[in-house]
Amino acid sequence: MGRILLGFTIAIVVGLILGYFIWRYKLIEDTLGFVVTALQSIPSIVWFPLAIIWFGLNDFSILFIVTIGATWTMTVNATSGFKNVPQLYQRVAKVYGSSGIHFLRTVILPASVPQIISGLRIAWAFSWRALMAGELLGGGGGLGQLLEMGRSLGQMDLVISVMIIIAIIGTIVDNVVFSRLERNVEVKWGIRKRA
Repeated sequence: MGRILLGFTIAIVVGLILGYFIWRYKLIEDTLGFVVTALQSIPSIVWFPLAIIWFGLNDFSILFIVTIGATWTMTVNATSGFKNVPQLYQRVAKVYGSSGIHFLRTVILPASVPQIISGLRIAWAFSWRALMAGELLGGGGGLGQLLEMGRSLGQMDLVISVMIIIAIIGTIVDNVVFSRLERNVEVKWGIRKRA
């Protein structure tokens, strides 16, 4: 579980930073924005041969796969969130003298939170899948390795049991963490009424 949390955290930070630069600078949007869109379409497991060459068959390669799996999705969602901040908010803030870090911290980030939360939820799903695929192909223990062991031994009961456990863990994390966070943000923003 530590690999996915570390990889997911790295992906969030990198995605937010890249999203900010793509939103802020037209030249970066025209160049890096295209590359990010192209990289997002590549399944994270396709990076596994490169990860093995660069890091060897160990936890670093799985961490790389998990990070790659979420970074591009987080970047696209962060960019979209920053772009969708209403111009009225930005103009009013600038009239009152907000600029630089203050402008980013008090206007851009709060107004883009709903989109960023959606990005977190999708990035989590991609990270979880990437972790399972990385463990399935690369070892390192975990549920993916257990799934591979069941496949190699021909124990379909073990394979199905592990698949059910993977689905349950993914669903629990999504419902307990991200759905709740998304609901709280929507209530705070007045998009949804408190239940």
